[in-house]
Amino acid sequence: MSWGDVPSWSDSIAEALLNSVKVKDPFTFYHCCRVGRGSRRLAQAMGLNEYDQIRLEYAGIFHDIGKVGIPDNILLKPGKLTNAEYETMKSHALISALVLDPLKEYEFFKSLFPGIRAHHERIDGRGYPYGLEGEQIPLAGRIITVIDSVDAMMNTRPYRKALTFDVVKSELLDYSGTQFDASIVNVYLDAVRFWRNLEDDDPEDQVVARIMKAG
Repeated sequence: MSWGDVPSWSDSIAEALLNSVKVKDPFTFYHCCRVGRGSRRLAQAMGLNEYDQIRLEYAGIFHDIGKVGIPDNILLKPGKLTNAEYETMKSHALISALVLDPLKEYEFFKSLFPGIRAHHERIDGRGYPYGLEGEQIPLAGRIITVIDSVDAMMNTRPYRKALTFDVVKSELLDYSGTQFDASIVNVYLDAVRFWRNLEDDDPEDQVVARIMKAG
C-alpha cells in the first residue's frame, strides 16, 4: 500500500480537525503537528514502508484531537490535576478515536485507531486505557508514545519549563523497558540528530506543512 491508498481528502480532514483544536488550545494544535511529523520520521528511521510512515503521520496528527472533549478547566489548568481531573484527562485517547469514528468505513482511517488509542499505554502494563503490555501494544502506539513524551517534555507549559534534550534523553533511557519500548528509543536517539526542526522546510512533509501554513 502507498499514497495511492490514502483518500485524497485526508489532509483536508486533518486540517479541519486540527483547526478546531487550535481554537480551543493552540498548544495542542502545534503539539499534534510536531507529533505527526516526528512519528513519520521515526517510522522511516525504523525502516517501515511508505504507507506505514503515512499512517504514523496521521495517527500522530490525530492522537490528541480528543482533547476538544476535555473541559477547559481541566485541559487548560495551570497547575497539577487532581486525581478526578486526571481520570477525565485520560479519556482523551478514546475520544480522539471517537472523533474519527464516522470515517471508519475507510480502511486508511480505520487503521489509525489502534495507534491513537494506545499512545498512553506502557510496556510494563501500567498505562491506559487498556493496560496493555509489551508487544500487546500496537507498534504505532509504541512509536507515538516516544515522540509524544519527548515533545511534552521539551516544550514549556504553565506548570513546567521545557527540559533540555540531555535531560529528555536520560528520561527515555531510564524508562526504557517500563514506559517505552527500548528498541524504539534506541532508533529514535540514533536518528533524531539528523531531523529538521518543525519550523524548517521538510521536502518529505506533505501534510503537516500544509496544516501549519493554513493554520
